[in-house]
Amino acid sequence: MAFKTLKIVFLGTPQFAVPTLEALHASRHALALVVTQPDRPKGRGRVLAAPAVKVAAQRLGLPVTQPHKIGESAFVETIERLAPDALVVAAYGKIIPQSLLDLPALGAVNVHPSLLPKYRGPAPIQWPLIHGDPETGVTIIQLNAQMDAGDILLQEKTAIASADSTESLHDRLAEMGAVLLVKTLDGLAENTITPRPQDHEQATLAPMLKKSDGRIDWQMEARALERRIRALNPWPGTFTFYGQERLKILHAKVIPRPAEAAPGTVVAGFDDELRVATGDGLLSVEMVQGASGKRLSIGDYLRGHAMPPGTRLT
Repeated sequence: MAFKTLKIVFLGTPQFAVPTLEALHASRHALALVVTQPDRPKGRGRVLAAPAVKVAAQRLGLPVTQPHKIGESAFVETIERLAPDALVVAAYGKIIPQSLLDLPALGAVNVHPSLLPKYRGPAPIQWPLIHGDPETGVTIIQLNAQMDAGDILLQEKTAIASADSTESLHDRLAEMGAVLLVKTLDGLAENTITPRPQDHEQATLAPMLKKSDGRIDWQMEARALERRIRALNPWPGTFTFYGQERLKILHAKVIPRPAEAAPGTVVAGFDDELRVATGDGLLSVEMVQGASGKRLSIGDYLRGHAMPPGTRLT
């Protein structure tokens, strides 16, 4: 039986979407158009920067467009003229209007980095880490009008390692999603995939994170704080205050001993170590970023900032 090639319009914006775009380009399917968000000012200089997907599309020689509003009739008509078999969405960053979802015969498929119906929403990579889940994964769903609630087409799991951070999971899930997405399109082309409705009673949310979520609450147990540090790296980052200085904690480990001090209190340890009492156990801070903006091992930081036992972090 001849393999059917699908005509695809791809919608994605950040680095997470790039592996999927590259996998589509390398597949037997035809990429008719890449849609990404407009260039945005970035950095302290507020210099206009192209999204990662635009950079990748131009490198691959693919046609790319950056509409300000994808629901406008002129843009919808552009997609209608292309007559795609399916839309592929990977972290586009805006809700896809029903007028677009209704155009392709196969609808729109979405790459979502969690094991749906768990962790619907904008931060599905971070929350499994925060909660200490043993596994996460990628789900390819059929998009509908409800957020991340469409039928499941394919799903793949991966274990969460004790050293995993949002950064490491992001990269692994992006690569997994790219492979699974092409496998999904192949299955749709050959009519070998049966959509499976989500169990909405099992749905949980992954709400958007705020900068304030990064402030460390020393009343929490050490294991929960260590997971939070891994989950909120690189953004928004976890931080505490040493006097008036905002101290970003980049890496830490749990010491399973009784705290024997009020939460947030520095306790005795080795000379190049910073042990802090928590609500349950001790947290050994290993890497920080202070007012200088430099990432420092705790030994290097302590050589310029004395923190004797009894010092309070808030």
